[in-house]
Amino acid sequence: MITTKYVNYKQVLNLAGIHLVLISIWCTLIAVFFYFFNWHWMTIPWVPVALIGTAEAFLVGFKNNQAYDRLWEARKIWGGIVNSSRSFASMVYAFDTKNEGIGVFDLEDRKKRIVFRHIAWLYTFREQLLVPTEWEHISTEKKFGNINLRRNRLIKAGFPDYGRAPIFLHKYLSEEEYELKDDYKNFATYLVSQQAKDINELKNMGAITEFNQTQLQNALNEFYNFQGQAERIKKFPSPRQFASTAFVFNILFIMLLPLGLVNEFAKLGDWGIWTSIPFCIIIGWIYIIMELVGDYSENPFAGLMFDVPMLSICRTIEIDLLQMSGETDLPDPISSKNGVLV
Repeated sequence: MITTKYVNYKQVLNLAGIHLVLISIWCTLIAVFFYFFNWHWMTIPWVPVALIGTAEAFLVGFKNNQAYDRLWEARKIWGGIVNSSRSFASMVYAFDTKNEGIGVFDLEDRKKRIVFRHIAWLYTFREQLLVPTEWEHISTEKKFGNINLRRNRLIKAGFPDYGRAPIFLHKYLSEEEYELKDDYKNFATYLVSQQAKDINELKNMGAITEFNQTQLQNALNEFYNFQGQAERIKKFPSPRQFASTAFVFNILFIMLLPLGLVNEFAKLGDWGIWTSIPFCIIIGWIYIIMELVGDYSENPFAGLMFDVPMLSICRTIEIDLLQMSGETDLPDPISSKNGVLV
């Protein structure tokens, strides 16, 4: 997540610097051919270019609206996880029947194990959401994929805890449960199911009432709901027929833009031909930026600077739950670096 009030020039160039170079070359070539070689035959009237640009603006606007909805829904999902996690942990520690037949230390150990397993679920769930799918930018190596891989490596280098999920799992899970992580394709789902079994066991041994168990199970059901909602966003891309159409039309418009613009500026004289270059670059780059903003925002779990800051949210919940457990050795919150929070 970008945390600065305004996107700085480094972030803009990181997103669309290569596109700025390409469009500058194209606009300059058209002006050169028009001025030095008198290729007036290649120019086109401005009206059809303007119509295509207007249609593209509507299409890109629609795409960006849908991308923003996906991004904001993802943030609301993780916001819900924050609230439900605090409620779940507080209920685990608050519910107690004062059954004298149950050892106090054994009961506290069981409760702490449930809360610690929930922390492990958070980091497991985040790690699963970061696994790239086929349609993500980081997977399209033939189309600037290496650029996104480099962006991802830079982010990892800036945040030492970025890839330490296995360490966190080993810290908060028992040795037996930790060894099972490779046996399940969806380990996060398994952890929640284990929570339900442990809570049911507390009910059977008389540590909590049946009503308490129902409330805790409802909280676990909420975590399943949040997990399913996030997985839906992750595994179901924004419909490619809309995304691909906007991309193709954008390329078409930018290719035609200098052909119509240079002819209009040539009416001002020879100097107008060269003046068309910066205006062509600015107009084309605006459309490129709009396209890229929507394209990257549609996937909020890609491990890039445009994502929901899942690591920061997990750490916030971890600190809260550890304090509820009476722990004093707390990890530091995740801070933004270079205007980015992960």
